[in-house]
Amino acid sequence: MVWTDWTLDRTLVLFTSAAYLLVAVQVTMSHYRQNFHQKIMLAPVISAPLYFVVGIALVLLNRSWLFTLFHICMWLGVLSGLYGFYLHVKGVGKRVGDYAPRNFLIGPPVVMPLLYTAIGLLGLIAIYGR
Repeated sequence: MVWTDWTLDRTLVLFTSAAYLLVAVQVTMSHYRQNFHQKIMLAPVISAPLYFVVGIALVLLNRSWLFTLFHICMWLGVLSGLYGFYLHVKGVGKRVGDYAPRNFLIGPPVVMPLLYTAIGLLGLIAIYGR
């Protein structure tokens, strides 16, 4: 992968990295509000900034090992987002009233892990769409 200018895949990697940084801020605030009552809540707080750093390094340095690392990170982002979706849906069901509509409003946000997954998919599109 050789970048001599700002191609679409390079731009997508940059956008994906920036999106993970923004999601890192949101997920950190949300999980901090819940006092990290489960250790797994630290996973996106740690991994999202890592994905940002790897993506920015790939955009700026364009090394093959960074490309491989970014590829792995994006798959991890997709899989961990899907697992987070499962945990969030399960968390909504633990509230009084199970899956009542109000519990989707006040419980864990079920869409946020899907956003995490979608950003990882965008990174994979940048990789496989070349």
